[in-house]
Amino acid sequence: MFALFKPVEQITTQELKKRLPKKSKLIDVRTSREFKAGHIKGATNLPLNEINRFNGKKDQPVYVICQSGMRSKQACKRLMKKGYKVINVRGGMNQWKTTKGE
Repeated sequence: MFALFKPVEQITTQELKKRLPKKSKLIDVRTSREFKAGHIKGATNLPLNEINRFNGKKDQPVYVICQSGMRSKQACKRLMKKGYKVINVRGGMNQWKTTKGE
C-alpha cells in the first residue's frame, strides 16, 4: 500500500559504472532511434511507451536510463507498481557522455 508513495531510488552515472560489471539489468527507455544513435553496452532498449511489456526477475534490481532522467523516472514508477526493484539513473545519457573519460 505504501509502495505508491515510495520515492524512486536514484544513482549517478558514476555509481552505475561501478555496478554494471555485476551482470546488472539495464533498461534504456529512449526511442529505438535514440538507442541506435548510442547506448551503454549491455543495455536493453524498451521505449517508455512499451515499458509495461517488461517481464524480468523481480528479485534483482533493474537500472533504468533515458536521455535526461525524466522518462526513466516515469518508467521506474510504472515498474515499481508491478513489484520490481528499480533504480533510476539520474541525469541519464547526458551525464553518461560527460563522464565517459573517467
